[in-house]
Amino acid sequence: MALLKCADKTLDLSRTQVMGVLNLTPDSFSDGGSLYAGQSVNLDKLLCSAEQMVNDGAAILDLGGESTRPDAQPVSVEQEMHRVLPALECLHDRLDVVLSVDTSSAVLMKEAAGLGAGLINDVRALESEGALDAAAATGLPVCLMHMQGSPLTMQLAPKYDNVRQEVAAYLQLRAQQCQLKGMAAEQIILDPGFGFGKTLQQNLSLLAAIKELSSLGYPLLIGTSRKSMYGQLLGRDVSDRLAGSLASVAYAAMHGAAIVRVHDVKESVDTVKVIAAIKGQDNE
Repeated sequence: MALLKCADKTLDLSRTQVMGVLNLTPDSFSDGGSLYAGQSVNLDKLLCSAEQMVNDGAAILDLGGESTRPDAQPVSVEQEMHRVLPALECLHDRLDVVLSVDTSSAVLMKEAAGLGAGLINDVRALESEGALDAAAATGLPVCLMHMQGSPLTMQLAPKYDNVRQEVAAYLQLRAQQCQLKGMAAEQIILDPGFGFGKTLQQNLSLLAAIKELSSLGYPLLIGTSRKSMYGQLLGRDVSDRLAGSLASVAYAAMHGAAIVRVHDVKESVDTVKVIAAIKGQDNE
């Protein structure tokens, strides 16, 4: 059994777990700031959405205060903390679920750990100033994601000689850097970074390589929910990408993904359960 220690909670990663996305930004590509009221997150709306995700089967909730959609403008650390910390405190006091903080900020990592965060999820793989030391100091598990460029530039002209090999090499190097800082290998998760500096074909190539990426020896987080790849592949608007998202959730779960990061929790949990049942039959 592969166990991930997340502060005072433990996740069993021998089966695929579902992470629900809670965007604490007014400019999210997927929900357009639906949790906002004026200049701040509406904590009542947040709690309602979070409770629904937990009731639908989410094992992790991922809180993000900085939009990382293509062309997204950076926000100050103060603004990011203003969005995330009250939300984290609100949910930690009320819900029995692992709370993940989606951030690259060293300061926010430390503050979040003190308020009960159980996982650090960083799209910049702890490359920002002070992030690697800060994450190591928290003792929390980390998710390291691959991104080519930055949110402002990543989709301008993504280029790889071999996307599978280059993403794998980068993630393996970042995992090694974490271990040199004293992090345990079993506390490191890898994310190929779908849509973060990748074309449609590069995304599909990475998705097809899940089993290959798993051979690096770390649990994989797969985040393909509502991505623009479905707009390109299927001609669907962001509000009409559930079928495409669930197809990739099913493929990821079938091929060993430890965590799937999704917006549509109920449907994704059902999909993962069906795949688990099929795999169980295969083992009989």
